[in-house]
Amino acid sequence: MDIYSLHKRGLKINSIARKLGLNWRTVNKYIENGFEKKPYDSSSRTSKLSPFHNIIENFLSDDNYSASWIFNRLRQMGFDGSYDLVKRYTRKIKDQLSLKAYIRFETEPGKQAQVDFGEFQVVDEFGIVVEKVYLFAMILGYSRMPYYEFILKRDMINFLDCHIHGFEHFGGIPDEILYDRMKNVLIRQLAGKLEWNKDFYSFCLHFKFNPLVAPAYAPWVKGKVERPMHYVRENFWRGYNYRDLETANRDLHDWMFKTNARVHGTTHERIDHRFTREKPSLSSLPEKHFDTSLKIYRTVRKDCRVAYLGNQYVLPHSSVNKMVLLKIKGKLMSIYLDDSLLVVYEIPEGKGHVVADKRFYQDLKYDLIQMNRKYKPGRFQKGKAKKTLGITGKPIETVTVEIRSINEYLKVKEG
Repeated sequence: MDIYSLHKRGLKINSIARKLGLNWRTVNKYIENGFEKKPYDSSSRTSKLSPFHNIIENFLSDDNYSASWIFNRLRQMGFDGSYDLVKRYTRKIKDQLSLKAYIRFETEPGKQAQVDFGEFQVVDEFGIVVEKVYLFAMILGYSRMPYYEFILKRDMINFLDCHIHGFEHFGGIPDEILYDRMKNVLIRQLAGKLEWNKDFYSFCLHFKFNPLVAPAYAPWVKGKVERPMHYVRENFWRGYNYRDLETANRDLHDWMFKTNARVHGTTHERIDHRFTREKPSLSSLPEKHFDTSLKIYRTVRKDCRVAYLGNQYVLPHSSVNKMVLLKIKGKLMSIYLDDSLLVVYEIPEGKGHVVADKRFYQDLKYDLIQMNRKYKPGRFQKGKAKKTLGITGKPIETVTVEIRSINEYLKVKEG
């Protein structure tokens, strides 16, 4: 309006620009446009990110990558724009992908089960977390029959033991089991190929079920086990007075037995009634037991010992320089040489302990061959060896040493 007023009074463009503190081109633009602001035309302008739109969309269709991850990859491809530009476009594509709809799928009886872990915290009266326990959950896809178990560690031994307990609870095995991309199941995926954990895959072959992994960042794929985890948290754990693991599992299984009589919200049938129809479709349990112990190989040293987690374990002298197998389960260690069980030790608390069976060193003491190798007559001292009877009546080898004057060992050069 100021430009219009001064122009109407007859002032020239430069005079109007000086008076209003504007550039003469700005004044001229409004005068030529009839004092109306011309809208900015961005149709001819192209974004620096335009050549990379398809690449970003392909990234997000494969996985839910963050904008910073995509920005770093684009920089390697020659993109020289700003991070905010990538972030805005990434958010736009993610919003579009989140609008996708999915069809609920139901599995046939005995076809599939889903497995997942949940973390539960034990707090004191001040609300401070004093312990963490983990819930193993296995849900049959058709009947929604659950198996739950609390554990303290999510290691391979507990993971496989929980499977066995679940199979025994169901009285059979489903054809396939769906998992998250947990390290106990999947090592990595490279070029579309899955590399399974070797111990886990041996377990699958023994029980004859097919393992499956859900896509990353896709919780709806495992909805049958995700929702029951929330159900346990709200209906059992909230307000529960935790004392110890054994009591918690006993109470959990009693609660689980009662809740199986409820009508499921999706199937609109009682869980136990629907499981009665599914159970005949489950595969039978194998007759041979699967050993879930932690297996470690060690070579026995010359002092008849092997080491494990800072402690020493004594073995028979006949196993020196041989490879032995340590099977660890709970607080017990079973040590094998080939197929022979050498000894079973209880693993002590802490480190620096020497765990020994006294009979091993006694057997070494009465082994004449070993004693002859170490104390062979004339090897270390001059004397005669003879066999005598020890306290137990077993023959042992002793050495009689001659006592000589020291002058015999001192040779003085005459002259």
